[in-house]
Amino acid sequence: MLTINVTVLLAVIVVLRLRRRTEARSRSDEKLTVVIVLALGVLIAPTPVGQGILDLIGRLASGVSQSGR
Repeated sequence: MLTINVTVLLAVIVVLRLRRRTEARSRSDEKLTVVIVLALGVLIAPTPVGQGILDLIGRLASGVSQSGR
């Protein structure tokens, strides 16, 4: 259960960081945002929500590749 709480916290942090103006960000600020988003992805991946997202993206990719034939 701790993983879900940390995931929610990181999601809130990401939303707050991305709401800031782009001009006000430094390189180190952007790098920190990338690290936080990667950590969020690692925490979401093993959960049922993460597996559902992976399944949905797989279906979309499959549909796009079949429509191109």
